[in-house]
Amino acid sequence: MQDEDLNVLMTPLVPCSYDPLTGYFRDGCCTTDESDRGSHVICAKLTQGFLEFSLKQGNDLMTPRPEYRFAGLKPGQKWCLCALRWKEAYLAGFAPPVILASTHLKALEFVTLEQLQSCALI
Repeated sequence: MQDEDLNVLMTPLVPCSYDPLTGYFRDGCCTTDESDRGSHVICAKLTQGFLEFSLKQGNDLMTPRPEYRFAGLKPGQKWCLCALRWKEAYLAGFAPPVILASTHLKALEFVTLEQLQSCALI
C-alpha cells in the first residue's frame, strides 16, 4: 500500500481482506495503479445474488482455479471488486454491501459516493 492511498472517506485506505487474500496486487487492499485495467477498487462483502449475477455476466468468481491459486469465493467473504462490475450490479439490483474505509478513492471515478453509501456496511 502506498502512502497516498486514500479511501472514499478521504482517510487512509484500510485493508479489505487477507483471507481470502484480495486486491489487484494480492496485498489484502484495494490498491490500484495504471496496470489495473479493471480498477479493482471497491471492497465488498460478497452475496450469493452478486456471485450469481457476476457468473451470468461471464465472470465466475465461485469456481476454484488452482492454476491461479484461486480457491473460489463464497458469500460473506470480502473481495476487491472491479468498479464497473459493482456499478453494473448496483444498477441491476445485485450490488453487494460495501466497506467504505476499504474502498479506494479511485472508485469515485466510476460511481458516486452516494451510490456507495446506499450500500455501505455500518
